[in-house]
Amino acid sequence: MLDGVLQRRRPNRRQPAPSRDGGLLRGLLTTARPKQWVKNVLVIAAPAAAGELFTRTALTRVALVFVLFTACSAAVYLVNDARDAEADRAHPTKCRRPVAAGRVPVPVAYVTGIALGVLAPLAAVRLCPPQVAVLLTAYLGMQLAYCVSLKHVLVVDLAVVTTGFVMRAVIGGLALDIPLSRWFLITTGFGALFMVAAKRYSEAVQMAGKAGATRALLTEYTTGYLRFVWQLAAGVAVLGYCLWALEEGGVPHASVLPWRQLSVVAFVLAVLRYAVFADRGTAGEPEEVVLRDRPLALIGLAWVTMYALAVVNW
Repeated sequence: MLDGVLQRRRPNRRQPAPSRDGGLLRGLLTTARPKQWVKNVLVIAAPAAAGELFTRTALTRVALVFVLFTACSAAVYLVNDARDAEADRAHPTKCRRPVAAGRVPVPVAYVTGIALGVLAPLAAVRLCPPQVAVLLTAYLGMQLAYCVSLKHVLVVDLAVVTTGFVMRAVIGGLALDIPLSRWFLITTGFGALFMVAAKRYSEAVQMAGKAGATRALLTEYTTGYLRFVWQLAAGVAVLGYCLWALEEGGVPHASVLPWRQLSVVAFVLAVLRYAVFADRGTAGEPEEVVLRDRPLALIGLAWVTMYALAVVNW
């Protein structure tokens, strides 16, 4: 009789477990990668560089573009996780993602992702210049093609992810009709490639001996090649930034200090500091590296400050 009572009570001890996993909405939000929304802050890069960010119209337009790009990136993450659910279950950390763990059903992830992917460009058509909607649509098409096939093509996968970062930086200028300089595009493009290649390198190092469990393309790259790519990209990004900072036509005359030129020091230090983690193979998530490393965060703050002072010619 006592055994029967205990058997009836045991299931009650397991009932709270689902509440620890969270509900469906929480799972969808987690799948949308809130931590990676920091990447979309790049939409302010062009307006900030041009000194046209701090007006009511500019702030409103940039905030709207940030939301729309975040919706598009969330749509891509949802579709990607739905497609990769089986592969993610074999990964030591990705197996905890809501779709792979079963907290978010695959069909729900697909439907939510498709809905966001359709609504964001439609909203851009009504609320933003036409080129913003075109770029968002191109981003979605490129990223979905990446999820389906391009992520399995050597070098092209690096180019697609890098282009996604460049699109984030470009869209802010398109939203406010700001011309984009060649140095801005070079520095942004190769800086993005530096982080993308460093992430791939870190993944290859961490998954050594576990090849084939996830991201099968890593078995096609060698760590030596990925190291070459991130080192090359870092060098070109630094060169592009230096040429921008030191170009004759951009030297301020009324500022207290040559902030534009001094910002080169902070920029180079930031690249060198990030390269430490890339070399160790611990740069798997760029946003986590930047947010968790205090010296790198302080260097970044110093660079932002000097860059801003250069823009306003203080």
